[in-house]
Amino acid sequence: MTEAARVSNFNLPNALTTVRILAVPFFGWALLVDGGDSVLWRTVAWAIFFVAMITDKIDGDIARARGQVTDFGKIADPIADKAITGMALVGLAIVGDVWWWVAIVVLVREWSVTLLRLSVAKQVVIAAAQSGKIKTVLQALALGLLALPLRQVDGWLDVPGDVVFYAAQVLLAAAVAMTLWSGYEFYRDLFRQRDTLRSGSRGA
Repeated sequence: MTEAARVSNFNLPNALTTVRILAVPFFGWALLVDGGDSVLWRTVAWAIFFVAMITDKIDGDIARARGQVTDFGKIADPIADKAITGMALVGLAIVGDVWWWVAIVVLVREWSVTLLRLSVAKQVVIAAAQSGKIKTVLQALALGLLALPLRQVDGWLDVPGDVVFYAAQVLLAAAVAMTLWSGYEFYRDLFRQRDTLRSGSRGA
């Protein structure tokens, strides 16, 4: 029996992961109130996204530190991460702050890699690459900033809001580039390991 199988699923890291999953529809609703023009609810949406990103880091650290890594956590954690970023991309595309093609490209890459990683986890282990970690940080920064009501504020916040909005778009462009590159690295390493396993089985 593996260590992950012996650890109870009822622990703090899994509870935080579950809360992140449950927060996704509330985040999406807050982001889309009044077509995305509500300063208050866009701020609430940003707060939910911010907490979700922080707990994404915290629950993994706690699980490893306390030896509470579970099979449920291995599956639910990446799903929670992709669900909140996916909702952000779709919601921001709906309100016009992100191009639809950007949302579609990122979503296809993210979910295809996540599902493949989970499906081949027992046969092939693909370690998280540095490019993937950079991608995650860039996505979190860009989507977090774009969730804010940057173009809905008036008065003295008008110009700073526009500046931050376009800076977030630059971050998003960098995130898309790293998303595609890290996806390429994942598939390259996956095929290399599969070829190695096949060569080993033929030579046995």
